Amino acid sequence: MSETLQKDESLILPAIPVKRYFTIGEVSDLCGVKAHVLRYWEQEFSQLKPVKRRGNRRYYQHHEVLLIRRIRELLYEQGFTINGARNQLGGQSSIEVKTVTPELVLSGEDVAQLRAELIDIQQLLRL
Repeated sequence: MSETLQKDESLILPAIPVKRYFTIGEVSDLCGVKAHVLRYWEQEFSQLKPVKRRGNRRYYQHHEVLLIRRIRELLYEQGFTINGARNQLGGQSSIEVKTVTPELVLSGEDVAQLRAELIDIQQLLRL
């Protein structure tokens, strides 16, 4: 009986905060998966490509956190193998990104913040 309770408790994941990037430690906590597993999944799932900064530090975006939760669900809850999960995901990564982003109405302040973030991303890509 206690095993059932533990499994049910592990299904409840914390809400994903509204922010641009998440460290591997944050993603580990948000998805209930250890960091070394996340690094392994990067090799196995081509859709999972976190931004890497100096020192090879990984920074995941919101859509990647959702993808990791989906991978976790397929592997741990539905019992798929890595190959089976890969097949289930198929080409869904681009679809997930489109459905995650709601329509936005941006104020001048929002545009300025977005511009600053785009400049940061541009600098990251130059590293």
